[in-house]
Amino acid sequence: MLLTIVAFIVALGLLIAVHEYGHYRVAVACGVKVLRFSVGFGKPLVRWQPKGSPTEFVIGAFPLGGYVRMLDEREAPVPEAERHLAFNNQSLRKRAAIVAAGPLANLALAVLLYAVVNWSGVQEPRPILASPVAGSVASQAGLHGGELVLAQAQGDDEATPVRSFEDLRWALARGALDGEDVRLTVQSRPGGAERQVLLPLSAMDASQADGTLFRAIGIAGPWTRPVLGGLVDGGAAQRAGLQEGDLVLRVGAVDIVDGAQLRETIRGAVQDGSAVAQSWRIERDGRTLELPVTPDVADEAGRPIGRIGAYVGAPPEMLQVRYGPLEGFALGARRTWEVSVLTLRMMGRMVIGQASIKNLSGPLTIADYAGRSASMGLAQYLAFLALMSVSLGVLNLLPLPVLDGGHLMYYLWEGMTGRAVPEAWMERLQRGGVAVLLLMMTIALFNDITRLIG
Repeated sequence: MLLTIVAFIVALGLLIAVHEYGHYRVAVACGVKVLRFSVGFGKPLVRWQPKGSPTEFVIGAFPLGGYVRMLDEREAPVPEAERHLAFNNQSLRKRAAIVAAGPLANLALAVLLYAVVNWSGVQEPRPILASPVAGSVASQAGLHGGELVLAQAQGDDEATPVRSFEDLRWALARGALDGEDVRLTVQSRPGGAERQVLLPLSAMDASQADGTLFRAIGIAGPWTRPVLGGLVDGGAAQRAGLQEGDLVLRVGAVDIVDGAQLRETIRGAVQDGSAVAQSWRIERDGRTLELPVTPDVADEAGRPIGRIGAYVGAPPEMLQVRYGPLEGFALGARRTWEVSVLTLRMMGRMVIGQASIKNLSGPLTIADYAGRSASMGLAQYLAFLALMSVSLGVLNLLPLPVLDGGHLMYYLWEGMTGRAVPEAWMERLQRGGVAVLLLMMTIALFNDITRLIG
């Protein structure tokens, strides 16, 4: 819990500080007087003012935001001698640059964070496929599990190497959301003959960009040995006499080849809402045993599934993924661009009803992800920060009046017509923007609570 809170506060503080510093740095460069630089709202916890600087730096009590207060005649009277330092008296180009600098600073931070992860290296699963979900796209395409993925290509693009399972998941998500088929170059086993497999993702409904999407594709995780891990006290596995380290060879008449197949077999052990007893053949300490196992019944999105109360599948085979200086930076920039585009597409799909608003996440979910990524290691936490930085940058570029993108929309109007947006219209647009933003925050918080109690 403490790690989650600390990771969340550090993430928010860093992302907000970088965003506001972008505004601040460009404002100073454009000759605008900055009165206050604040990370957080409410009562100041810490404040200081460097000698000779007109700017007061503040850390507020509530870290959910920040602001840069500039000299502006629309907010307070400005002495005649300082009118040239006021924000409202700057050229359109300077005002637009100051406003755009915040979101662009977040995107630049994401590039740097992704690059650092690429340079330092991270442990990721090897791209060996688990058994595909029955009836899924992967199953119908002829994948059986155990294949090593060498390369992938989206649509008519040239094939690019797949270095890890995370690379593969990213390519599949991009293909599904773009409505493009994905071609995989696979080996039936490491070192075996190569073949091409076409996944027709263009025919899929990609409204849910989550685990449901990958289950529909049929590639939900990497290959793992069908070994049992930690058991839940009183769970079905413990009641059946199963133990940690048991290797599952067969369930009923079905030979088990990997952890994914075993999980699907357990999930499907429900008939008419009741659990179906299964006969398991396992290997334990060199001995083969037969045990009857009756899974418990759990609810998943309104559908009954089987659970045994044990971790199913050994950890996947891992490898160290690391890139050189130029390649790592280039890939960081590419990943930032791709995440930005996917974020905008998902937002667009939610607006027109092609994607569920359940994909919106609020502070509780973000805090949970922050804690989880921090517990997994520095590289995973930096990747999480990069993703959040992209999200913050893209969100602030949306043309909502209360956001930076809304102000840029005003400046676009001013540049096209030669006159500023009338004050009366700005007030109406601001109220509308606040209403939309509050609605988004309410939905995100509702989704958070639903996930927690679900």
